[in-house]
Amino acid sequence: MHHTVAIYTNGEHAVHHLARAVRSLGVYSQVVFTAQMLASLNAQAIILCDNTPAPDSPLAMLAIDSTKPIDVERLKHFLFERAALSATWSMEAFIESQITRIKEQVGDKRVLLGLSGGVDSSVAALLIHRAIGEQLVCVFVDHGLLRKGEAAMVEQLFREHYKINLVTVDAEQRFLDALSGVIDPEEKRKIIGRLFIDTFSDTARSLGEIPFLAQGTIYADVIESENPAKAGELAIKSHHNVGGLPADLKWELVEPLRELFKDEVRQLGRTLGLPTELLARHPFPGPGLGVRCVGAVTKERLDTLREVDAIFIEEVRSAGLYDEIFQAIACLLPVKSVGIRDGERSHQEVCTLRAVQSVDAIHATWYPFDANLLRSISTRILSEVPTVSRVLYDISDKPPATIEWE
Repeated sequence: MHHTVAIYTNGEHAVHHLARAVRSLGVYSQVVFTAQMLASLNAQAIILCDNTPAPDSPLAMLAIDSTKPIDVERLKHFLFERAALSATWSMEAFIESQITRIKEQVGDKRVLLGLSGGVDSSVAALLIHRAIGEQLVCVFVDHGLLRKGEAAMVEQLFREHYKINLVTVDAEQRFLDALSGVIDPEEKRKIIGRLFIDTFSDTARSLGEIPFLAQGTIYADVIESENPAKAGELAIKSHHNVGGLPADLKWELVEPLRELFKDEVRQLGRTLGLPTELLARHPFPGPGLGVRCVGAVTKERLDTLREVDAIFIEEVRSAGLYDEIFQAIACLLPVKSVGIRDGERSHQEVCTLRAVQSVDAIHATWYPFDANLLRSISTRILSEVPTVSRVLYDISDKPPATIEWE
């Protein structure tokens, strides 16, 4: 059993970094916003953030200004000298406790999980499978908006390698039909989101009674949803969860990652044995390539974009730059450009490449590739993808631009 430190705050300033700093020293921490939350946590020490009033408690307390750099030595002295806590929280201990918790929650019942191939759902799937084995049923909706080889990768890794019960739904044509003629980016997102829910729900009904739904909610989402400074608004992102499900599908939630920050989820994935290539992947939008095909979405344009994206990422990896870059993306623009192929003029697609450096995705700066590497990438795309006649590189920072084009 590990000790727990309460990070007590009024919610005015972000305190994620304080919770992470305590955890990095081997002591579990949790952010609380009210006296009721503090009382229910059963903590062994309290860190008071900013102007939060001190509670009436015999526990050791440390006041910290969350807007200033953390004094690690002072923090260590508080945790291990004043509060006399033990550094017993580790990822291995977390896995053991979650396996026990999952088994106690679900018993011999089945659990459904929407597997996207992203980090959060993949780690959640592996952890739950370790706890209950074949009682876990994963549903992978292949909507035809994935990157090259991604659907095959998900099936090979989870069905064949990890032996997880995986149901794959081929919904490509359903999504393409619904997106036909739609060019407004917000309308595309709504269509993709609604169809995903409908497809997932239809599949769930066909699988019989499954009383539990697993989701990849992580701790940053939980903090945002509980923060009174957010006026009670739920801020859990739709790409982490299956939201808006029909009323007849009544599930009890299983959320084994809700106590972990994003970097801890990746650490958990490494401990569980997930490949680094999956854990270190760049962010990918929930609507997939549907919002990277700027303008109309067709099977032909998606196939073109998949080839361009694959070449771009392959070249970035080969140059040893993938881990230096926060996000590298390729898009097709809603225009065609004249080009020359086989001695004749032709009008083909225009693609734009974008790579950015960022810490939080709120601010981003464009990545300064070497000109020779850009030339190599452009040459490969123009020679290997005959439906593209022009390659552009985006040098816009965020703000004012966003990272994605749509």
